[in-house]
Amino acid sequence: MDQSKIRNFVITAHIDHGKSTISDRFLEVTGTVAHREMKSQILDNMDLERERGITIKLAPALMNWKGYELNLIDTPGHVDFTYEVSRSLSSVEGAILLVDATQGVQAQTIANLYLAIEQNLKIIPVVNKIDLPAAEPEETRDELVKLLGCAPEDVLFASGKSGIGVPAILDAVIERLPQPKGDPAKPLRALIFDSFYDDYKGVVAYIRVIDGSLKIKNKVRFMATKVHAEALEVGVMQPRMKETGALSAGEIGYLVTGLKDISGCRVGDTVTLADADVEMLPGYREVKPMVYAGIFAKEGSSYEHLREAMLKLKLSDASLMFEPERSTALGFGFRVGMLGLLHLEIVQERLRREHNLDLIVTAPSVAYHVIKTDGTEIVAKSPQDLPDYSQMESIKEPWVKLSVICREEDIGGVLGLIADKRGLYKNTEYLGEGQKRVIVSAEFPLSAIVIDFYDKLKSVSSGYASMSYEFYDYRPADVVRMNILVAEEPVEALATLVYRDEAQRVGRSIVETLKESIPRHMFEVKIQAAIGGKVIASDRIPAMRKDMMAKMSGGDVTRKMKLLSKQKEGKKRMKAAGHVDLPPETYLAVLKR
Repeated sequence: MDQSKIRNFVITAHIDHGKSTISDRFLEVTGTVAHREMKSQILDNMDLERERGITIKLAPALMNWKGYELNLIDTPGHVDFTYEVSRSLSSVEGAILLVDATQGVQAQTIANLYLAIEQNLKIIPVVNKIDLPAAEPEETRDELVKLLGCAPEDVLFASGKSGIGVPAILDAVIERLPQPKGDPAKPLRALIFDSFYDDYKGVVAYIRVIDGSLKIKNKVRFMATKVHAEALEVGVMQPRMKETGALSAGEIGYLVTGLKDISGCRVGDTVTLADADVEMLPGYREVKPMVYAGIFAKEGSSYEHLREAMLKLKLSDASLMFEPERSTALGFGFRVGMLGLLHLEIVQERLRREHNLDLIVTAPSVAYHVIKTDGTEIVAKSPQDLPDYSQMESIKEPWVKLSVICREEDIGGVLGLIADKRGLYKNTEYLGEGQKRVIVSAEFPLSAIVIDFYDKLKSVSSGYASMSYEFYDYRPADVVRMNILVAEEPVEALATLVYRDEAQRVGRSIVETLKESIPRHMFEVKIQAAIGGKVIASDRIPAMRKDMMAKMSGGDVTRKMKLLSKQKEGKKRMKAAGHVDLPPETYLAVLKR
């Protein structure tokens, strides 16, 4: 198609501001999806996305409107899926910045805006949900005007639910966004911005064609991996796959390669014709994992199944990093790097549902830089990586830049929480003319954020505050390894790195959580938290007892004592030989303590 008739754009916003709903209306208004086939969150293909009401994966869709070809990419809103957003932004020329009229500008709105500005994208600001009773469209527009420095008339009003203002947004996409740049006459260069594995078609890549054109049966080459393949199928997403046989410069679509080797196709790679001599596209900035956790198959024989599942998951989740890990207690598994606790939860759930795996997940930790006494530096991604204290010179932990948006009356609670969690307050900036809401900036240890900071932030702000963060630098920290013992056996999956002065409080919290979540056994179960050889917190789960006297109709007291003594000896033998098998819910309970 003529490039002047193509517009490529993303919808970006804070979580729950209505991206998926307004995408539904776009598809309905343009007639891309028939009314009888329409359902809510049509671009969210995973059951998990529908259950939780959040977008996890980016999703492209082609629409036709007034003679123009509009390529939309719906993106996630949660901070843990920022990499999905950044990849989408690299594939388009413009972005619709969506803001909920009942909530106003939130932390992730600003974070996503900065990502779009870095890519030099044209921004179309839209105030959504204007038909709700609690909506404040004018105040939200003023916040956007201050944030973007645009004219008030540039801000559009809409309702994704009822469809108010949706045609005007599509018109603005045509009028305000530039056409794609690229030369159709040059050799093929296409950017892979996402991919997934299909059991029948092999590796399927979502691509944005920059230069040239791609046709079915073309012999292609992936430049980074140097893998050759044939274009078995080429087409567009409407939003289901529709084979067109060709894609030209400026268009977004998919490429079926038939590759069974998953490592041959990488997100960010450049696709070109097999015999073409072209310069590789810049690709994407390497993602930096924020949280590390060990993932092991409960059955040792399932390791190969887990490895294959991790490779397939990596294909559709480019922010996932993993490397093999061996544990003396848990066997072979993977040390997995993710962008946050929600990301970890989603990865766990996808492995269980999509690949039918029974998993053990170790307590998450951040990556510490350890400088040893001989001057060498190692990266400790798990408590097991930490060397003996006699060999350590110092430990450094990652810090992040944190932005919190909250109401003016919540500033005290937010600042108190930042101080409690060892953060360093930087400054406060008012948002909008009415000065009802503020942006609080701080520097923060990453380990304090990934565990329970978000939950506590919602508590101190009555649910109104939002946050976003990005990696800043490494700073010295006084951390120790805390082991958890259940029935006097160390549970390697629950070992964790904690601040020395907080160890007792954290240990007590974990012990209490375990006491509530471990089922009772026929013998007494002792739960302990220890640093080295010193126990810092302890509790017991009492044994289940059978009533030995129930069948006794009478008799001498010595007979009763004999039965009770026999029961006591049996409990001792069970305790000595007993093993406590922790259910998966127990590990999750500790992660979410």
